[in-house]
Amino acid sequence: MEEKETFIAFGLLKPNRPDILLKLSKPVSRGSYVFVELPEGRKEVYQIKDYCFRLPYEPKEMPVVLRKANPKEIDAYKKKLELENKAKELCKKFAQELNLEMKLVDVECYFDRSKIIFYYTAEGRIDFRELVKQLARALRMRIEMRQIGVRNETALLGGIGICGKEFCCAQFLKTFEALSIKMAKDQGLILDPNKISGPCGRLLCCLAYEEKNYAEFLSGLPKVGSKLSIGDNTFRVVKYNFFQKSVTLEASSGEIFTIPVSELKNYIISEEEPIEEGGEP
Repeated sequence: MEEKETFIAFGLLKPNRPDILLKLSKPVSRGSYVFVELPEGRKEVYQIKDYCFRLPYEPKEMPVVLRKANPKEIDAYKKKLELENKAKELCKKFAQELNLEMKLVDVECYFDRSKIIFYYTAEGRIDFRELVKQLARALRMRIEMRQIGVRNETALLGGIGICGKEFCCAQFLKTFEALSIKMAKDQGLILDPNKISGPCGRLLCCLAYEEKNYAEFLSGLPKVGSKLSIGDNTFRVVKYNFFQKSVTLEASSGEIFTIPVSELKNYIISEEEPIEEGGEP
């Protein structure tokens, strides 16, 4: 059976959020407001941020544009944004009065007003029972306080990375893998925190993308810092080049030269384990 042709557009829930992909049965113009059904069944109004493009198949688990939003829904959407701004200021005010050590990141109100979510970060657990009471009394809505980590905060707010592209976590990355400095070392990157860390302060998520390829390449090879014996001569492994499939060696005389990794099998390895770096949760 032939797959149904689908149109895809970039939709915006609100100005300070990253855009997401929306599935449509027919194209709509940029700037249009559309009524969307989310995978969990909830309905929201989104604004089309960018032009549609066509796919020869129908992707699964993607928010679906049901139709263009009508004037009443557009008005309700704009009032919802105003309510979120009001709720954000109220939460900051109440939290300060209650001396709660928390950072409010964002506020999200459901289109049907069934719930409003306050996203925050904090060093530890926060007793926000009194805060919830005050917010519920002021807003007359169901309140949810949702604590998030620094990575989730970055994903929620979005931005541009050092690569010049939108944060992966704000676009498509749904889970965060455990990362370590070893990944950067395996890939021959300069171990400068400013180069290998994201705006969240954690190691770049993209370090994990090609780690499997580098791990397979380095499997069975002597570690950087190991010593190789060729006759009476001793050499130290300086670095590997993944793309050239080569290794750089330093002779005891200080001479540096590069050979294909395939030639290492002809050498006798005297193990000298380098110091391992710690990981990052």
